[in-house]
Amino acid sequence: MASEFKKKMFWRAVVAEFLAMSLFIFISIGSALGFNFPVVGNKTSTRSQDNVKVSLAFGLSIATMAQSVGHISGAHLNPAVTLGLLLSCQISIFKALMYIIAQCLGAVVATAILSGVTSSLPNNLLGLNALSDGINAGQGLGIEIIATLQLVLCVLATTDRRRNDVSGSAPLAIGLSVALGHLLAIDYTGCGINPARSFGSALIANNFENHWIFWVGPIIGGAGAALIYDFILAPRSSDLTDRMKVWTSGQVEEYDLEGDDMNSRVEMKPK
Repeated sequence: MASEFKKKMFWRAVVAEFLAMSLFIFISIGSALGFNFPVVGNKTSTRSQDNVKVSLAFGLSIATMAQSVGHISGAHLNPAVTLGLLLSCQISIFKALMYIIAQCLGAVVATAILSGVTSSLPNNLLGLNALSDGINAGQGLGIEIIATLQLVLCVLATTDRRRNDVSGSAPLAIGLSVALGHLLAIDYTGCGINPARSFGSALIANNFENHWIFWVGPIIGGAGAALIYDFILAPRSSDLTDRMKVWTSGQVEEYDLEGDDMNSRVEMKPK
């Protein structure tokens, strides 16, 4: 932990997570709220939310942010992804903790700004995740687990540095996975799959009803994806000692030995 704490590149990565998360939340939730504004010249019509539009907004914004800061922080932008990479022994416990804090702060700041931008909306819940009518807590939890599992599994597989068969854009593949999760889950839970995103809306809207689902579900899904990928689909050869070293000190190659070189390891880019 001490070695990471002293690295400027480490703190740049934390700031990158905060900034990218802020932009991601503002753009994606802003797209979901936009349908509430009246249509000029046809204010009598009733508009319904376009799930495809919202899903694409979430997916494309993740892909864009991953392309923008992936070489700096790995662009986790989701505590469930961070947890998956932690259990996969790709980051240290300290880095995971700082990333999750940065992600939650970014979500809160972006949602607060969005609250000001959309202050004219009546009953504005700022993209609050909630169970749909007819969906109970257990069913919502199951949806969140499955939607998050496929996302974290995609992240782990796409960024696996042992692979040499990955072609195309890794950020785009992960963005499409986010969009896929939203296409599945929006009608059931509003689609959390990202505890920080859910926390920002809940805090600013001051509504924590069933909020636990949007933490427990993604945590189980992210952890399950890491265990399935690392121990069943593509087992790693590292033993417990090696894993403990990564959890306490980070990966040896993660930062340049000189301290601040921008050629440090890129988590979001397949190698």
